Amino acid sequence: MAGGHYSGPVDPLPPRLHRDVVSFVRRSARMNESQARSWERHRSAYVIDVPRGELSTSIAEGATVDWAAEFGRRAPMIVEIGSGAGDSLVPMASGRPEANVVAFEVFEPAVASTLGKIGRAGLTNVRMVVADGAQGLERLFEDGSVRELWTFFADPWHKKRHHKRRLVGPDFADVVTAKLEPGGLWRLATDWEDYALWMREHLDDAPGLVNEYGGWAPRLAERPLTKYESRGLEAGRHVFDLTYRRADAAQD
Repeated sequence: MAGGHYSGPVDPLPPRLHRDVVSFVRRSARMNESQARSWERHRSAYVIDVPRGELSTSIAEGATVDWAAEFGRRAPMIVEIGSGAGDSLVPMASGRPEANVVAFEVFEPAVASTLGKIGRAGLTNVRMVVADGAQGLERLFEDGSVRELWTFFADPWHKKRHHKRRLVGPDFADVVTAKLEPGGLWRLATDWEDYALWMREHLDDAPGLVNEYGGWAPRLAERPLTKYESRGLEAGRHVFDLTYRRADAAQD
């Protein structure tokens, strides 16, 4: 996503033994003036720097974050993967002052826009990480430490050959199950029916997860109607909500 195009000669690179699959596309990271001001003003307060791995958005193995120290308190933890410009993150975090909210987003201009919203709202319970959220959830959180995970309107990756890039799948479900506390919730939403059915296919029978409503969930009342969602509705698409709960082995 970041950086320009180079048309000169390129030295061949040795083959890589491993390359992480990412569930997003990097786009131009050029910020407008308002975003640049928000970035400079709020970055140090709200953005958590983490050791990087091989890719610019990856996280080094063994990386850790002391979340209690970063927030200055211990509190229930909520994680959002793919927070975009913060249109749902900021009002939802505002409604959860008792929780520490960590949002992952790889598109720096969107992060900058979110920082402006956080600053204007005067929130103290939000931190952001500019990195791959799936990897961040796996590497930066202890098992059983997350109260809720939010993944709203993830890239559906329509082409079949790109389905491996979809965030939701068996491997990620295993990570989510490990990181959620017993009874913790995974809230999802998409406006693409094929992706919604894909989610049901991979999650309804996932070990350790229970479909909280036995099917589609009612719309989460605290999730605001964003511009992105409005465009989908105007295009005639239906929004599908899902909620999965980590089973408590003693009860389920």
